Amino acid sequence: MPVSRRAIVRSCLLAAALHAGFAAAATPAQLAEFFRAVQLDNAGAVQELVGKTVNANEVNPIGGEPALVIAVREGSMRVFDALLAHPGTDLEASAMNGNTALMMAAYKRNKRAAVALLDKGAKVNRAGWTPLHYAAASGDADIAALLIARQARLDAASPRESGAYTPLMMAAREGQLAVVRLLLEKGARAGLTNTEGLTAARIAERGGHTAIAEAISAVSQ
Repeated sequence: MPVSRRAIVRSCLLAAALHAGFAAAATPAQLAEFFRAVQLDNAGAVQELVGKTVNANEVNPIGGEPALVIAVREGSMRVFDALLAHPGTDLEASAMNGNTALMMAAYKRNKRAAVALLDKGAKVNRAGWTPLHYAAASGDADIAALLIARQARLDAASPRESGAYTPLMMAAREGQLAVVRLLLEKGARAGLTNTEGLTAARIAERGGHTAIAEAISAVSQ
């Protein structure tokens, strides 16, 4: 029996959708299996499910994170590589709290993941919290330098409801001297204030980080 042109087109579209990661809605059991595989770094199971049974960008009902963010958070690097290679994976898929995979890589000090994501085209700059904020808070000067080299905004402000902190303020608050020095060297503005009217130096003082406060004040003068 001859196949109609419409049926062929429909079949091709379905195949393309599945390949890109837009699988039909998964059952709760299938989702649980998928996210368990992500957490356990079971790349084989993830490859069997993603794009066929589970959408590559599905958000885990428990915790509200997409698979790529979970893989970075858990250090599931085999799964991370599999998801990164999958054409349907959205690098900017975010958790309910706004975290992206690159932000998580910066926070977890996972340079390999950060480099891979950037090479794939992950966004360095975004509204509100940025990967550079997370690298500053975690104290990873290498990742911070990498992000700055990719044109990260030095003075990006976090949302006003969270204080309008710049990366320099975050590094100062968390006592991350190496990142403070890097940001100052690259031109971060030490005189900016948060919603409380505090500069990075004052934030460092309040946290008991005297050396950092002095380093920032020396640049401000």
